Amino acid sequence: MTQAGAHLLVVDDDADMLRLLTMRLAAAGYRVSTATSAEAALTQVDIERPQLVLSDVRLPGRDGLALFDDIRTRHPSLPVILLTAHGTIPDAVEATERGVFTYLTKPFDGKALLDKIAQALSLSAPAPTAQRAGENTWQADIISRSSRMAETLAEARMIAQSDASVMLRGESGTGKEMLAQAIHRASSRAGHPFIAVNCGAIPEALLESELFGHMKGAFTDAVANHKGLFQAAEGGTLLLDEIGDMPLALQIKLLRVLQERVVRPLGSSQSIPVNVRIISATHTDLDAAMADGQFRTDLYYRLNVVTLTLPPLSERREDIPLLANHFLVKLAAKYGKRLSGFAPEALKALATAAWPGNVRQLYNVVEQVCALTTTPLIPLALIQRALRAPSVQVLSLAEARQRFEREYLVDLLKLTDGNVADAARLADRNRTEFYRLMQKHGLTPGHFKADI
Repeated sequence: MTQAGAHLLVVDDDADMLRLLTMRLAAAGYRVSTATSAEAALTQVDIERPQLVLSDVRLPGRDGLALFDDIRTRHPSLPVILLTAHGTIPDAVEATERGVFTYLTKPFDGKALLDKIAQALSLSAPAPTAQRAGENTWQADIISRSSRMAETLAEARMIAQSDASVMLRGESGTGKEMLAQAIHRASSRAGHPFIAVNCGAIPEALLESELFGHMKGAFTDAVANHKGLFQAAEGGTLLLDEIGDMPLALQIKLLRVLQERVVRPLGSSQSIPVNVRIISATHTDLDAAMADGQFRTDLYYRLNVVTLTLPPLSERREDIPLLANHFLVKLAAKYGKRLSGFAPEALKALATAAWPGNVRQLYNVVEQVCALTTTPLIPLALIQRALRAPSVQVLSLAEARQRFEREYLVDLLKLTDGNVADAARLADRNRTEFYRLMQKHGLTPGHFKADI
């Protein structure tokens, strides 16, 4: 996407100013969304993450500074520009120190505004070499409308322009290898190989040879010279998947390669220079592994220059219908079937399932029902059979509030050993009101008294 086609969110409660800004930015070729309050702006950002937010400091309710704080928490790479009157300049200066891209004082020059927007976008937009005929083909394989995934992709696109090592975290099946491929395609290394290796799937005795290569005669079965994956990926990207499963002995040798940028094949006395960008991926807790002495701290910091975390599918449920229908079209062609989609109840069952296996499990479920269906519309019964697990209970808003309120009271009473006065003070409520809430949920202080 070019800068001129970027999506901007403009936030101002002054209707005339909002209209003026929208017209000026649209005339410059930007796609503009608007909001008149911080709350409305956050909703817009969650629905469709823009590439830049332009906000007035003075807003009804929560002001522009509070809006920035919320955006920075949810979307740390999203640039924010503030518009401020002279009286709020000190606040705006403080905000820039906290991470606001810049601020402009009213009345502002139109050209200055466009220049600042262009500068902000240039820091977050991909370099021209990463474009493919004006399209985001680098991320074309990642199907999502989730704002959390949009934030992850925005960070990935920025990181792709550097050669920094990247560590991808996330549960199994969340798409770490797919994201690694996207980073490679968005980088200047896109014309060179992308190679992935699962460090936990290859026996320790073979992994060193697989990574670094070997010479003929280096061991019994070495009947010819073998080029390792570091050499095979020359100029490109090497994904070390499940890096947490790499044996300690090999971790030391990998650290040397990363430090010196050379590999020495087994049986060779010669070191070979390599130029490879390293992306690692794991679903394990490397902090715990380091504490247990199972993963080297020095290697961790070599690999973990930048961290990206993929959310589990259960935290991006808005993507489930999109992914399911995408997979259905793809698999219908594979199985030679003409399918029209999912029955409404079947789609609801997919959207509320637990998905411990994440996107990979969803793909497998759709493939199973696609293979077994005898009707163009996928029925609920086939989905239930494929899932073989209870669906997540979707609560009403009132039920969710009730559950949270009860769990909150229980936690406070546990914390205070049933002391209602202390619990009420922590909850910022008077004792009478706190007792009323306890009675509502059937809670008794004596249940939480510590045993003597």
